[in-house]
Amino acid sequence: MASKDDPVVIKKYANRRLYNTGTSTYVTLEDLAEMVKKGENFTVQDAKSGDDITHPVLTQIIFELENKEGQNMLPVSFLRQLISFYGDQMQMVVPSFLEQSMIAFAREQERFREQMKSALPRTPMDMMNVATPMKALEEQARRNVELFQNAMRMFTPFPPQGGAGSPAPEEPARGPAGQSGEELRELKEQIAAMQRKIDRLG
Repeated sequence: MASKDDPVVIKKYANRRLYNTGTSTYVTLEDLAEMVKKGENFTVQDAKSGDDITHPVLTQIIFELENKEGQNMLPVSFLRQLISFYGDQMQMVVPSFLEQSMIAFAREQERFREQMKSALPRTPMDMMNVATPMKALEEQARRNVELFQNAMRMFTPFPPQGGAGSPAPEEPARGPAGQSGEELRELKEQIAAMQRKIDRLG
């Protein structure tokens, strides 16, 4: 018998219908999106083969949400950068880094929500001071964007220093001598700085 802590199993049938075995009802992608927002854990299985297809279904949910007018969250520059990582040597590192970045982001947002609750105006007099929490909100948004942009910038591949194909080790750099070593050193420093930020948020 399944424990109440076990994820709910959603079965997907050949006709694309989704069946929630926990509630014994058919559900939609929107229903699954609401379950995610409520923190309800579930897995999606192919009803015929039993294969776990949670990843493609969640991806489909994101696709549906992104195509709703006014709900776009993923900037074009981010999508281009993400696509460029597929097949790149950094591809194996990106998933865990994005996961940790989003965990840190969520923790930061939760702390900020608590701060905003205590700062929200409760009386007409408080309304006069509403500019202070709004400034804090703007600053938090800037920090979040900067944190994510810095995270993505770390994985930007070095620009090619030759023609097409991989540059030969003996090929001289276009910049001053030792430029590649300097770029590598800066990259390591950025990664270390970001790790310290994530550790502090934890």
